[in-house]
Amino acid sequence: MKRILIMSFILLAFVAFQLKAQDRTVTGKVTSADDGTALPGVNVVVKGTTTGTTTNTEGSYSINVPADATLVYSFIGLQTQEVVVGSRSTIDVKLASDVQALSEVVVTALGVVRTKNELPYAAQSVVGEELSQTRTSNFVSNLSGRIAGVNISNSNTLGGSTNVVIRGNKSLTGNNQALFVIDGVPVDNSNTNTSGQQQGTGGYDYGNAAADINPDNIASVTVLKGAAATVLYGSRAANGAVVITTKKGSKNKGIGVTINAGVTTGFVDKSTFAKYQKEYGAGYGPYYGTDNPFFYEEDINGDGQLDLIVPVTEDASFGGKFDPNLQVYHWDAFDPTSPNYQKTKPWVGAQNDPTSFLQNSVSNNQSIFIDGGSEKGTFVLGFTRNEDKGILPNSKINKNMVNFNATYDITDKLSANASVNFSQINGLGRYGTGYDSKNLMGNFRQWWQTNVDVQEQKDAYFRTKRNMTWNQSGVGLTGPIFWDNPYWTRYENYQNDSRSRYFGYAGLTYKFTDWLSLTGRAALDSYNELQEERIAVGSIDVSEYARFNRSFREYNYDLLLNFNKDLSESLNLTGLIGGNIRKTQIESISAQTNGGLLIPGLYGLLNTANPLEAPVEQATNVQVNGVFANLTFGFRDFLFLDLAGRRDQSSTLPKGNNAYYYPSVSSSLVFSEFTKESVPWFTYGKLRANYAEVGNTAPALYIQNYYDVPTGINGTPLASVESTKYNENLKPERTKSFEIGIETSFLDGRTGFDVTYYNQRSVDQIVPLPVSRATGYDFKVINAGEIENKGFEVSAFVTPVKTPSFSWTLNLNWSRNRNKVKELAETNNLQLGSFQGGVSLNAALGEPYGTLRGSNYVYHENGQRLVDEDGYYVISPTSNEIIGDVNPDWQGGISNTLKYKGIALSFLIDIKKGGDLFSLDQYYGLATGLYPETAGNNDLGNPVRDAVADGGGIIFEGVKEDGTPNTTRVDAVYGTFGYDVNPAAAFIYDASYVKLREATITYSLPESIISKIAPFKGVDFSVVGRNLWIIHKNIPYADPEAGLSSGNIQGYQSGAYPTTRNVGFNVRLRF
Repeated sequence: MKRILIMSFILLAFVAFQLKAQDRTVTGKVTSADDGTALPGVNVVVKGTTTGTTTNTEGSYSINVPADATLVYSFIGLQTQEVVVGSRSTIDVKLASDVQALSEVVVTALGVVRTKNELPYAAQSVVGEELSQTRTSNFVSNLSGRIAGVNISNSNTLGGSTNVVIRGNKSLTGNNQALFVIDGVPVDNSNTNTSGQQQGTGGYDYGNAAADINPDNIASVTVLKGAAATVLYGSRAANGAVVITTKKGSKNKGIGVTINAGVTTGFVDKSTFAKYQKEYGAGYGPYYGTDNPFFYEEDINGDGQLDLIVPVTEDASFGGKFDPNLQVYHWDAFDPTSPNYQKTKPWVGAQNDPTSFLQNSVSNNQSIFIDGGSEKGTFVLGFTRNEDKGILPNSKINKNMVNFNATYDITDKLSANASVNFSQINGLGRYGTGYDSKNLMGNFRQWWQTNVDVQEQKDAYFRTKRNMTWNQSGVGLTGPIFWDNPYWTRYENYQNDSRSRYFGYAGLTYKFTDWLSLTGRAALDSYNELQEERIAVGSIDVSEYARFNRSFREYNYDLLLNFNKDLSESLNLTGLIGGNIRKTQIESISAQTNGGLLIPGLYGLLNTANPLEAPVEQATNVQVNGVFANLTFGFRDFLFLDLAGRRDQSSTLPKGNNAYYYPSVSSSLVFSEFTKESVPWFTYGKLRANYAEVGNTAPALYIQNYYDVPTGINGTPLASVESTKYNENLKPERTKSFEIGIETSFLDGRTGFDVTYYNQRSVDQIVPLPVSRATGYDFKVINAGEIENKGFEVSAFVTPVKTPSFSWTLNLNWSRNRNKVKELAETNNLQLGSFQGGVSLNAALGEPYGTLRGSNYVYHENGQRLVDEDGYYVISPTSNEIIGDVNPDWQGGISNTLKYKGIALSFLIDIKKGGDLFSLDQYYGLATGLYPETAGNNDLGNPVRDAVADGGGIIFEGVKEDGTPNTTRVDAVYGTFGYDVNPAAAFIYDASYVKLREATITYSLPESIISKIAPFKGVDFSVVGRNLWIIHKNIPYADPEAGLSSGNIQGYQSGAYPTTRNVGFNVRLRF
């Protein structure tokens, strides 16, 4: 890495040295000849040189030129124009449409730039400005709704991970995440969340490594979806690729400075958080006292009379009906430091329910980028600072990022380029997840007393700095029985983490001729991370200190021979031949105290009550060597044949199976070449088709059995076999993909569409199958299984209005994926994960990947739910019924951009139809009586919680065994609305949504003002919003997108975090 840094700064010095002034300055404006609108991004170059610039957002430019210069104006889809400067200092130009200029370029695999005309596979791009406008710290979530065929979900936690799946899950148990590539170099995007965290048993979501990518440094993002698009990346790109191009300097531009500053505030969307009933308080029912069975009864004040005490040991709200005239002792009556000590208070609902525990999130973002260039080189240097404060107390993430990129022409034939990126992330108080005491959402959504005032819990903690909780272990005992004081949890049982990361590359390119060049590149992706977790003495859980250290290093060495040769007037050959060596080194060690902490408040491994157990250490070294080639034959720029292939050799597979090949054949036909004269309104049309194979290699350590070495007993060393039997004969997974598509545009590019059909079969799945424990193992690893994904993707655009002062552009995308497990060896069902509540996630033969199984209703032959003689639902005898499918029916997005002079308004609507999730929050929260559905009046107009004999209770909708409607009324008590008498299927919800995902309005100062306020070249003011409105959803009190982590385990909510509606202001200054 030091060598890359040294080389990069040498390049920067060369570039800066070469900057020089030109003889004279020419300014002007470039507009459209069709409608007079300003044209930003037009290339303005001095003919015969590399001196050039681009027009700004208002079409204006300024360039230094010699006196005898000719300026060349060019832009994609427009006719190139040359203008002799002469004696003029101002030149305004109008560019007309060129329906034959189909040279729009796309950055593809290995950073190769190809014209969209020849591209034989589906790829969609988003410009970086669209992703950075809303100032989110993780740009990946901003792709949601913008790209057809991409499914993105997140956990709603501070700095949490984002799940990115393209065209469905292809691996049964392996990685299904897209590959991330920056400037042609793959970077790691893994997370270190435990399997328990991913299955909802508790833990923290530490996010994935894509969060280290600076949104302000992104020029564009291209999503490569199919195997044909990613085959050159080999075994690591079976799941598609997100190709990121960073910002670059411009030759002869001089020095430019861009400053961005913004602040965003997030307001909790109350529709995604618990809503509480206000009629009843603590308890499980009338099970306690004699005089009033809803309360404990003891003589507290010594007057010889039994006093009423709130059931402080309970964590449900099926207790007594609120009565402001009833005086009772609450939890704080037993806290000697409380102003309510030994005092009664009215029996009423809390004035401050858990909603008041949540605070507004705040995100501050500042960045500065300096770019420049000379005749020989370019550079960009940037620094960005993010400060994010979460919705929970004592939660924040700070991030510092430095980005540098430079190019330099050493000679006419030899050039160098380099990129260095550094990020430092420090997190404090990330949110606990799943069913765990550190996840307060589980507390607030599942097990809570509606009479508890959160503000009083806050006062108690800060007054005593003790775990003075509402959920006490007994009357007069202030220690916890089930739940800690929520402020104790946030300020004492917190975590912290840090990650330092460097990634970048250095390369040389030698141009032998104008059609042949050789590039050598070395890249490094390196980071170290530390995670520390603590549980304080006095908590409900055993006190603990744990730490986890991990280091990641990946080296990539590429050698690429690129060529672009006209074989004749009609035939062109473009391609590359190359090789790649990838070495990945991962080391980790974790340890924790044993049996509690000896000294409260001291967090270190030596502060352990019992001897430390052996730390868990792991080290993996993986090497993959690959050679590849790509040939594209172009006939008269309208017919293309593309041949590609790669051979990989992987150290994670056994000899004999460790070398494997990936072929690809593709073709595209620009059929509009045959209609351009006869159908002038038909601007462009292209057919494309491809077939490719690409694969997933085995994880490290999957081909050899090894031993665990736990702590010895009385000095005697121990060793034990792993619970999984590994396989020395594994083969790589393989995905076989076929794709066809059509691209069109009409009316000189005013409207058009792109439609793709694909079919992918992933075979030789590497899976750990469960086996009898009589074998000495729990699982064995084999190649078994096949998954099919097939579907359609549609994207379309239209510009309904376009005048010199106003334009309106509408973009739509839609996709549908159908997924099926076609083959499984030795079993008909593979369980991918199991959750609390008796629900599991599965891959079953003949079913979609990701079916939810659990207990279900039993249905009458007439299709209605069956009710037994006692009035309760008949529940299936097993928990193995298919009750849901996590895969959506379809997804889509609609974006609009309206521009009027210097004002631009854009907004994005994100849609997902279908897909199911299981809510443990509803499973328990309805049982414990937290939600409004468990109170109020029944169909008779009486309180539903009254006894049936008093006109209360409910009637479950359904039929008796004979098919007649159920009329038996049952008591509405603890469990009636929740898990106690209902199957798991009752808590399966449709995860559909329609969201106003983004909205921005930007005002750019006009050139007439900018010219008067030197040194500014541009000033933009923006008001931005994200997740502003959930227009439609089906699950109550939660966001259907809220999950646990990235990875294969989806479709489950436990302690789901609410969404925030984010509104902010941003200013951008350009010098």
